Amino acid sequence: MTRNLTQTVWICTLAIVTMGLLSLYSASYENVRVPHEIFYDQLLCVILGFLLMFFLGRIDYRKFYDLAYVLYILNIILLILVLVGGRYALGARRWFEVGGVSFQPSELTKLAMILLLGRYFSQYKPVRSLRYLGTMYVLWRELLFPFLLTLIPALLIFKQPDLGSAILIFGIFLTIVFLSGVDYRFIGGFLIVCLLASPFAWHILKPYQKDRLLVFLNPNVDPLGAGYTIIQSKIAVGSGQLFGKGWLSGTQNQLNFLPERHTDFIFSVIGEEWGLIGTLFLVVCYFVLIRTAIKIAEQNKDRFGALVTLGIVGILALQVTINVGMVLGLCPVVGITLPLVSYGRTSFIVFIIMMGFLLNLSRKRIVF
Repeated sequence: MTRNLTQTVWICTLAIVTMGLLSLYSASYENVRVPHEIFYDQLLCVILGFLLMFFLGRIDYRKFYDLAYVLYILNIILLILVLVGGRYALGARRWFEVGGVSFQPSELTKLAMILLLGRYFSQYKPVRSLRYLGTMYVLWRELLFPFLLTLIPALLIFKQPDLGSAILIFGIFLTIVFLSGVDYRFIGGFLIVCLLASPFAWHILKPYQKDRLLVFLNPNVDPLGAGYTIIQSKIAVGSGQLFGKGWLSGTQNQLNFLPERHTDFIFSVIGEEWGLIGTLFLVVCYFVLIRTAIKIAEQNKDRFGALVTLGIVGILALQVTINVGMVLGLCPVVGITLPLVSYGRTSFIVFIIMMGFLLNLSRKRIVF
């Protein structure tokens, strides 16, 4: 059983990464807007990433339990520093650049928050009765304090600005809180407060973020501006039909009609060139990987290990859903990559590390 889970993680990861490399090669093939060097850059990340994944699958993951708070604090420091001295590009300050190599601290936040919340909730068992403890104390311990820990990096990321990553950080929080056994009354009340406060969030959004939300409701309101990418993306996916136009043969891709096709909208390249069959194959690989991770969590007797696994399930499912929905015009454009497929060093390495954790956690262990 354990060996089957480990093999499934390897096979699904390899299939997803291969699909990503083929799409990146096509997106940069004889293209002046997307340099072909990004394919070789990603290929190098893949080689190093699989070595890292193999290594992480064999060390004791409980070492990260001890490092969870340290990694969280270091990540907060990086998020502050990037706002002060990070590289400014495309209207945002999200990247550090060292020796010509850039990385995003916001991507590291996903892993840091999974480890932090996994450790926090593994230390406290949910209170089923409020008879001997005050309601406010339980509410603070089980919901408000971990929410505060999540809010700090989320606000720093939103300040960059990076709305998509900030949403994902809250997604990690909600996933782990919900699955850790916190009283559903607390969670329901928290979600109601968030919904009531959401209209006021409109006033703190950047102008381009407001445009994206308006375009989501009606892409034709600005067909040559904010709505252009969504319109071209849907044309690319739709034109692929059942079997696609063939590798390197997508017109929207090769003729430069599709912006950001190597990053956030790479699913459009897959849809155009590989058709419905290709996109379904990719989605099924994600589904099997997520289902396998859930089985790993179910068999893991260590609460920290189970919660970390469920956090990985949450971020993977949420990010895939939002990215695919964004490409199909079912979600607003929030700048989220497709895990293990889109170009991006930091994003790829972070998700490969998560796959390494899954390999590690799939091994049978005695209760700690």
